[in-house]
Formats: sequence, C-alpha cells, structure tokens
Amino acid sequence: MRLVKGHGTENDFLVLPDLDGEIDLSPAAVRALCDRHAGLGADGVLRVVRAANDPEGKPLADECEFFMDYRNADGSVAEMCGNGMRVFYRYLQRESLVGQDAAGATRRGIVCVRTEEGQVEGNVTLALGSPRGLAARPGATAAPLAPTGGVALEIPNPHVVVPVPDTDTLVALDLSRPPVVEPPLPTGQNVEFVVRLGERHLRMRVHERGVGETRSCGTGICAAAVAVAHTDGVGADGSTWTVDVPGGRCQVVWRPDGAVELTGPAVLLADIEVDDAWLRQAAGSDLSAAG
Repeated sequence: MRLVKGHGTENDFLVLPDLDGEIDLSPAAVRALCDRHAGLGADGVLRVVRAANDPEGKPLADECEFFMDYRNADGSVAEMCGNGMRVFYRYLQRESLVGQDAAGATRRGIVCVRTEEGQVEGNVTLALGSPRGLAARPGATAAPLAPTGGVALEIPNPHVVVPVPDTDTLVALDLSRPPVVEPPLPTGQNVEFVVRLGERHLRMRVHERGVGETRSCGTGICAAAVAVAHTDGVGADGSTWTVDVPGGRCQVVWRPDGAVELTGPAVLLADIEVDDAWLRQAAGSDLSAAG
C-alpha cells in the first residue's frame, strides 16, 4: 500500500490514493496505520477516490471529480475535515489532477478549495458553507475547569465551543481524556476551548471525537471564530479572525453571504510504502487490492 504523509497546522494525515475505488479500508486497518507507536502515526486517513467510483461520492460525481473519504484515527467515519481537505487538495495539486481552483466532495457536500497569487507560500483556502447553530446549550468540563456553558454548532462537523478566562487556564486543561459534555450532541462532538488574545484574535485547544486532543482542527477553528463572532454580535461581517492552535495559525472569514472560509498551510512530508503483510497482520483482516 502506498501512502503520503502530510499535515495542516500539525493536524497530521495519511493520504491513501485509491482513484479506482478498489481498496476496502477497514476500521482495523485505519487504527493500525494511525497508531503512533506500532504504525505510521496520524490523526486520520484521507482516502482519495474518484467520486464516480465510490458509493458515497457517486451522487456528487457530476459536480466534483474527487471524493475525500475521511476516517478518524479510531477507524470511525467523519463528515469532513478542514485541515484534511487542504492536505487532500495539496496532494491532488502535486499529482497534477487539479489546478489552482478545485473542489472536493465530502460526506457533507462539496467544498471549494483555492490557492491565490500573493498568498503565503503553502497556504490553501477552502469554503465550508454556512454554519448551523444548534438549539442545544451544553456545558463542558475538563479538569481543572469547572462546568462551563458552550455554544453548539455544525460546520459541518458537530462542535461545542467553550470560553476559557485566560491562557493559563487553557494551558492547564487536561485533554488526555474526552471532556464531559452535558447534554452530549447526538453524534458526539469536537470540543474547542477558546481564549481571547485580542480583537478578532483567539487561541484554542481541541479534543476531537474519535482521535483525542489534536494539534489543530480546521472545522473547529472555524467553529471557534463563528461562536465568538456570534457572541460579540458582529456575525458574518467579512472580517478576518486569527486563531492560534498548538500546531500553528489559521485565518477565518465569515463572509456576509454566510459562508465561512478557512485559510492555512498544507504540507506534504513523505511518500511511504507500507508492507501489505504487516498491515494484514496488524489489522487482523485482508485488505483487497492493497498494492
């Protein structure tokens, strides 16, 4: 099996080219590949397949050529991934499969991606569509922070954004285990803890469902900016928000038309060939057409 290792603000992924849709990627295989001690190590796997060759991507094949089949490190399926989509695009661009402007199909629809002349080298911008506020107003707890009310929204993954009073509190949070969210969202949630550093400048840590704490979360960065903008009453005014995460920095624009744009780096690090016999043994099952 051939893979490419990449990251977006240190949210790292294994890109699995499968344009013909021949690889049956089991949850056990994803867990084996993403294992940081016995495998290659990653927050998830981005399977690259032509939309027409994938049952989930096929309904979008007339609008978009490529489908991003994203799996979390625990093998669970995710709707979309903001940092992952930038890495997905960078791979397609490297392979001369797309140009400066492109689109990728996901389980939550089509995401438009672009690079622009004059943009910081390595940066990629994607449009995520409009956020959807949820009626739930859950509280979240992560030691030593007391239960704190959060803002729940989908963009398009489910998020709970929790304000934190200062950077010392943010740094001290124990995110080695999932934060307690009451009531939880129906399909689980990513939880973003956010502190203000200045005008339209935030700092964030995130615990992702199916992964644990990650160095960054693209849709979570967008959720944080949208939640704070909504709380401030400024809403979708087209301003640029800067969000710092442990893995780097991204910018978010909530456009007046309601769509949210995320800009940040996308880096490809290495091409890797995995021994198929090892993967079959590690996953405990066969992997069809793994080569």
